[in-house]
Amino acid sequence: MDAIVSPLLPAAADSVLVTHPARQTTPVIFASPHSGRAYSAAFLAASRLDPLGLRRSEDSFVDDLYAAAPDFGAPLVAATFPRAFCDANREPWELDPAMFSEALPPWVNATSPRVAAGLGTIARIVASGEPIYRGKLRFEEAEARVAGFWQPYHDALIALIGGTQALFGTCLVIDCHSMPSPGPAAGVSGPRNPFKQADFVLGDAHGTACSGRVTRFVERALTDLGFTVRRNDPYAGGYITRHYGRPRARVHVLQIEVARDLYMDEARIERLPRFDTLRRDMTTLIEALAAEAFHLIDE
Repeated sequence: MDAIVSPLLPAAADSVLVTHPARQTTPVIFASPHSGRAYSAAFLAASRLDPLGLRRSEDSFVDDLYAAAPDFGAPLVAATFPRAFCDANREPWELDPAMFSEALPPWVNATSPRVAAGLGTIARIVASGEPIYRGKLRFEEAEARVAGFWQPYHDALIALIGGTQALFGTCLVIDCHSMPSPGPAAGVSGPRNPFKQADFVLGDAHGTACSGRVTRFVERALTDLGFTVRRNDPYAGGYITRHYGRPRARVHVLQIEVARDLYMDEARIERLPRFDTLRRDMTTLIEALAAEAFHLIDE
């Protein structure tokens, strides 16, 4: 198991890992907001689930799948904190009032579909449906998580976008995620994704978050590698895709979801032997995007 259990919450400075290339030679940034696996003792004590249960929400090992990005001149930013603790792919204040012991400020977004599903910035449930917490939280806990974890991730991403635009005049963010198998995985209870999924789903917010040339290029590259690909169904892109994807401002964002059964045992949360094969395929995609991205988004 790759979960890291530390006695205290990680410091804000440790909540994000940015791996820079020796020299950035492409306008592409790779981002992994959901692959963090640093579980503090305090968080584990507050949860009614064991560490394996909490890890159901992770995009496990996705940061490793894209680890070659800096070798091709592209930075890689990854959250080290787990999605079950704080979700960096949400608005900062999507919170469920029922989770807290006091009334929330009126400016909190308490009515979003994500909150209703139990998957707000501070999630009520893990992805497989089980409730996370033994009791109610204080609002100050949410404030600490947003300030110490959510905000540093977005600060790092914003800095990378700004630096990339300063170098190249444009930027492409590849937001890297994984998706569960459509049927129940062995040893996993609770609701599962009902869609008949492809190997990959590309989300560009239905053409509004990035150039169609980028989406078509990635779709073709993955198809050429032998994978099946769908667009925007069932994942059209989350907060990061929709918030930062501004093609008119020369910032493009494409979300890529990879099926977990291609590379991991979803019940045990362990890499399968074919993990290395998929990582090589992702390296091929990284190399192709790094070489062609400027031409794809230069308008």
